[in-house]
Amino acid sequence: MESYFEIAKKKFGELKNKKDVIILGIESSCDETSVSVVKNGTILLSNVIASQIDIHKRFGGVVPEVASRNHIMAIENVFNQAIKEANISLEDIDAIAVTYGAGLIGALLVGVNFAKAVAYSLNIPLIAVSHIQGHIAANYITHKNLTPPFVCLLVSGGHTALLEVTDYISHTMLGTTIDDAVGEAFDKVARILGLEYPGGPNVDKLAKLGKNNIKFINHNILNGTLNFSFSGIKTAVINYVHNLEQKKESINIPNVCASFQNFVVNELTEKSLLACKKTKINKLVVAGGVSANSYLKERLTKMCEENNISLFMPELKLCTDNAAMIASAGYFYALKQKGLSDLDLTGQATINL
Repeated sequence: MESYFEIAKKKFGELKNKKDVIILGIESSCDETSVSVVKNGTILLSNVIASQIDIHKRFGGVVPEVASRNHIMAIENVFNQAIKEANISLEDIDAIAVTYGAGLIGALLVGVNFAKAVAYSLNIPLIAVSHIQGHIAANYITHKNLTPPFVCLLVSGGHTALLEVTDYISHTMLGTTIDDAVGEAFDKVARILGLEYPGGPNVDKLAKLGKNNIKFINHNILNGTLNFSFSGIKTAVINYVHNLEQKKESINIPNVCASFQNFVVNELTEKSLLACKKTKINKLVVAGGVSANSYLKERLTKMCEENNISLFMPELKLCTDNAAMIASAGYFYALKQKGLSDLDLTGQATINL
């Protein structure tokens, strides 16, 4: 009698030649429980997301143990809804793709173990997908004609990097953050200003009402490189706010948001342009939750127009964590015959970019 993995391996090998491949994706790396069904890597059949934002607002950020418990409570219903909205049967699913890292380990384990149970029960391949590759793949759903190579600006709560994407599942690191990720910096600045979680969207919203008239630091220490550093600007904002509080002076929160955001977006925009020039690639793709920032989108659009660079950004619903991007990446993993996993797959809090 063949083992599960032997059966899955045979079916996995057949996917690269199959005309239509339906992948079910599962994402649970942080505080969104999501299940999605995607056909051929680009056609979205369903994408159900159960958000925990309202649950974590009272804590000012994501509490890992709370996130894990809520994933457990939500995942079966989200799975059933995704199947129903896709208008398919379980027998139509060719493979299960799941985020195995990076993320909160307890949260990841909920998605991974659920994915293993479904894959085993259906005797279909289980594909371990990098959360980072998932964010990049979100663009393949929004822009169905997008093909590598391209430069990718990755901007999320846990990562900030510039990548040269050489094919659908391979890339080379051009530059990364040496300290805080940009999303982390947004959230910490929001917290010191007393803004609700999630901080990034609230900073973006208030920045529209303020002026870029505060110079927190003179320059970034990594100018001229493709690496990023956001710890300095974050600390400078915190010190600025604390100094005013100690003097009992009022804080113009919109101006702080506008000035902070302007500095950060300048860094992201200028280094994205430098990366395109160094690689001689005139195609820029943006990935990760911070790609939802309206000012970043505005600045990148202008920069790309002025330098004859094609800009690709995911639609808003695919910017933040979702399972559609994982299912899309899983399809391209299958085409390259990568990522097939046995039932000993586990979550990993950190993975290499």
